[in-house]
Amino acid sequence: MTDIIPKKPETGVFPRVDRSIVTTGTLFEESDEKAFWLSKSPLERLEAIELYRQIAYGYDSTTARLQRVLETADFPPS
Repeated sequence: MTDIIPKKPETGVFPRVDRSIVTTGTLFEESDEKAFWLSKSPLERLEAIELYRQIAYGYDSTTARLQRVLETADFPPS
């Protein structure tokens, strides 16, 4: 694993996968992933999760924000 977590793409282009460092294994082998992620700060972990979410679901800057809806209710005078 590398110690570099790619930053959120501002251009909408995601970093390319360097296939020379990707390794495969079985589900029963011990992995160093847990130690890797525990060595990262909470902010770095959140940035990585956001990057993975954008890769899986796409990144659209126009819908990147949460939509806020304001409703008013008129009550009759009592």
